[in-house]
Amino acid sequence: MSEPARGWFVTGTDTGVGKSRCAVALLHALRARHARCVGMKPVAAGLDANGDNEDVLALAAAGTQPVPRERLNPYALPLAASPHVAAAQVGVEIDLGTIVRAQRTLAAEADAVVVEGAGGFLVPLSAREDGGDLAQALGLPIVLVVGLRLGCLNHALLTRDAIRARGLRLAGWVANRLDPSMPAQDENLAYLAEQLPAPRLADWPWAPALAPRELRFERLPD
Repeated sequence: MSEPARGWFVTGTDTGVGKSRCAVALLHALRARHARCVGMKPVAAGLDANGDNEDVLALAAAGTQPVPRERLNPYALPLAASPHVAAAQVGVEIDLGTIVRAQRTLAAEADAVVVEGAGGFLVPLSAREDGGDLAQALGLPIVLVVGLRLGCLNHALLTRDAIRARGLRLAGWVANRLDPSMPAQDENLAYLAEQLPAPRLADWPWAPALAPRELRFERLPD
C-alpha cells in the first residue's frame, strides 16, 4: 500500500496577498519531485457567470491529473465575501468533516497535495469555526504568504502566533512584494527572518504580469 501524499496548507497574512499564486507556483515546483501533484481549494467565495472560480481553475490546471470538482472544491459559493457570509446567503453550512474527507481521498491518490485556504488564517467559515479550525482539522504543515506592504509585520506575527496556538507547524514562508513604493523592504524581510520560526521559501518581486509557473522558490517546504 502506498504512503499518503505529502501535503501543505497555504495561508496568508490577509486576503489578496498572493496565496493562489503561491499555491499554483508550489504545485509547479513540486512536479519536479512528484509524479502526482494536485491542488485543493476547500472553500471558494466568488464565482463568475459560468459558476467557476479563477483560483480553483488555476489549481486544477497546475496539477498533474484531473480531480473531481467535489474534492478539488467542496464549497463553491457565489458571493465574493467572507465564507461565513457567502455560505449563509445560499443556505449552506461549511462542514469541516466534508473537507477533511475530500483531502484524505486526494492524499490517498496523489504524491503531493497543496491546499489553499480562504482569506487570512482566521477567516470565519461559520459562526463557530474559522480557517484555523480547518487547518487544525487537516493537520498539515503551514506555508505562510506574507504580503509585503505596510502593516505586514503585525499581520505576520499575529498569524505566526495563531498558527502556534493551534499546535501546527510553520513549514516556511514566502515574501510576496505587493507595493513597489514601500520603504525599507529589505529591513522588513530581515526582521521577519528573525521572528518567523521557519525558513523563507521565496522572495518574489513586484511582477503582476509574471505567471505563477515562472515564480521560483529558494527551497521547498519540508
